[in-house]
Amino acid sequence: MSDSLAVFPRSFVLRISREEWFQQVFTIKKYFPGIGRRWESEGVIFMAKKAEKGDSFVGYGVLEKFVRRNELSDEQRLECEKMGWKGVLIFSELYKFEPPLPIKETALSGTNARGRCLHGYPLTQKLVESILEKAKEKSSFSKID
Repeated sequence: MSDSLAVFPRSFVLRISREEWFQQVFTIKKYFPGIGRRWESEGVIFMAKKAEKGDSFVGYGVLEKFVRRNELSDEQRLECEKMGWKGVLIFSELYKFEPPLPIKETALSGTNARGRCLHGYPLTQKLVESILEKAKEKSSFSKID
């Protein structure tokens, strides 16, 4: 099967709007999304946030699994319901970029995805590879354990 016909897991951008959520994702390797998507294991999830040079990618993770809200403990489920979250994304691998990679310097610069419209933006495998290539040129990666 050629690469162009291969099936890849769905990949997305998550724009993290609160500093506490940014710290949380890189501390516990989990994120509680408020948007519904077809989250798939092995999907690449890029984290973006507002930075000095505009919206920037601050890292990415490889999704281990998505746990739906009704499958969580009572305490977590109630918190998710209160906050409008759909469940929890659990990352098998997580990397932080230093410095952040401005989105305007990536292949996404030509899209209409800006600001909060970035949250949940779907990525093709080609876009994932392009963003990772640009990140390797412009940033260093640190793996979060």
